[in-house]
Amino acid sequence: MNAIASERKVHVPLGERAYDILIGPGLIARAGAEIASRLKGRKAAIVTDEHVAPLYLDVLVQSLEAAGIASATLVLPAGEKTKSFEHLMTVCDKVLEARIERNDYVIALGGGVIGDLTGFAAGIVRRGVRFVQVPTSLLSQVDSSVGGKTGINSRHGKNLIGVFHQPDLVLADTDVLNSLSAREFRAGYAEVAKYGLIDKPDFFAWLEANWQAVFAGGAARIEAIATSCQAKADVVVADERETGQRALLNLGHTFGHALEAATAYDSARLVHGEGVSIGMVLAHEFSARMNLASPDDARRVETHLKAVGLPTRMAEIPGALPPADVLMDAIAQDKKVKGGKLTFILTRGIGQSFVADDVPASEVLSFLKEKHPQ
Repeated sequence: MNAIASERKVHVPLGERAYDILIGPGLIARAGAEIASRLKGRKAAIVTDEHVAPLYLDVLVQSLEAAGIASATLVLPAGEKTKSFEHLMTVCDKVLEARIERNDYVIALGGGVIGDLTGFAAGIVRRGVRFVQVPTSLLSQVDSSVGGKTGINSRHGKNLIGVFHQPDLVLADTDVLNSLSAREFRAGYAEVAKYGLIDKPDFFAWLEANWQAVFAGGAARIEAIATSCQAKADVVVADERETGQRALLNLGHTFGHALEAATAYDSARLVHGEGVSIGMVLAHEFSARMNLASPDDARRVETHLKAVGLPTRMAEIPGALPPADVLMDAIAQDKKVKGGKLTFILTRGIGQSFVADDVPASEVLSFLKEKHPQ
């Protein structure tokens, strides 16, 4: 692990699309200065939601004004269902109405939903305008704000419609995480743990020993976020368009997305990070079932996620779930499927994940029936 610092910068070296991720306290209040020092435009369209706007929108607008940047604002409903065609068109119309040109920028102030939706709009308005991410949840700071994957949901599944559009700057203000509910913070932590489980066993062990300090805030939290962002940046640089190893970032997501679809994206029942938590346990248990990993590894993953307060079993999701064959339909629709063959991220142990391109559907269905008997 790196020496712990009060502010960190992670550079994402993608040639002409290279950008910085700044991580630390007070960044929303400094956003105007940070943006003006890096980008040429002097107009911005800010997209946020009704939960975030009362907390941080005025601070961001004032920061931009102080740097000579005029802004227009759009406040959308909060929640996963905002990632829709209807709201995409609303954002596009607002950006055009604000006369945002290619050297100006669209700013996403919010969690993963706002970031994904706004990034998609920024990628298609005028065939692409500059895009700044100001993520306000732990999940968006360590995952969705980094890497350029943007999109909306379809009735067929999550994130199936979108484009790759890299941000020009990411400002991860760690102070805003203090306003998250315990549930939201835990959900974001699932993605932090994921990076250790992909290929950083030392980081996972560090989290096992230091998770309480991460939850408490301060330097340990900044370190965990920076390590996660660096891990994702490394993968994105190696495979920007997800033609190979970037798929490792989907550890736990194929199961998790199926569970989200099964709950109709009802956040009262299940939020994304909780689905990922359950999905990561299932991925490790399925790997053990396929004799790829030790059952002890699956138990270790479950023990840690349970210790921080995350759900680890399908039975913990409130309400009834559809039968295993319906869950299989959702898995088959997931975008990790190629040529009709199931693609899963499996593991040979803690920090030893790999892409399995031809997982037998019959084995997955049998496994689901064991885990979710009807």
